Amino acid sequence: MTQFGPLIVLIGLAAVLLAALGAVVAWYNEEGRRIRRGLRRVLKGDTHALIIAYGRGRGAGFNFFSNTMAVTWDAGGWCLIYKIDELLGAELIIDGQVVGRSYRGEPRRPVDVLGGAEKQVMLRLVFDDPKYPDFGLELWTASRTLRRSELKTDEAIEEGNRWLARMESVFRRQPSTARTRAAHRTAPVEQEPQAPPFAAPEQNPPAPPETAKPAAAKAKDASQQLPFDDADDDEGA
Repeated sequence: MTQFGPLIVLIGLAAVLLAALGAVVAWYNEEGRRIRRGLRRVLKGDTHALIIAYGRGRGAGFNFFSNTMAVTWDAGGWCLIYKIDELLGAELIIDGQVVGRSYRGEPRRPVDVLGGAEKQVMLRLVFDDPKYPDFGLELWTASRTLRRSELKTDEAIEEGNRWLARMESVFRRQPSTARTRAAHRTAPVEQEPQAPPFAAPEQNPPAPPETAKPAAAKAKDASQQLPFDDADDDEGA
């Protein structure tokens, strides 16, 4: 029996190491961490606001430094990136009815009743994108109430209402692209002073005006015009 003692110890150590390794792998591949890694990868930085629909593999997050946001599904495997000013609004839907909403340029419609859902609680994000105009985050479903990570009904509604308030804060600090473009179109444009038209040079430019010559120069010119030859005067005499 003693000869099997070291073998049993080695088997026990191997089992402990395998269990620890499995725990580390499970921790690393946890759904929330995978979603965070996927959003950080596409946003090029940390997420400053994050919402995760546990058990659905979906999430959304903001990065205010880069003025971008991203939505993800398949636990971070697939992502879409938007500019924050492409986000038009958000709706909280309970059992197929919109009970709260927050849209750009509109006052927020808060949720009055924080409970009473029977089938589903979903947060719907709406974007200015013809191809992917919306993204749904299912926060609670009646068929998944027994799951450990599932939120309760009132918790899911509170989370959705909290995100409606967050959207309103984002809209206040970030003007939309359409309003910015309209402001640029309606703003008066200052006209720059125009240069005078270019004039072609004349073929025969006028001669520059004569300037007065000094007295010494005039005497020199007179001596050149009337020369006196001493030899001629002698011959004449």
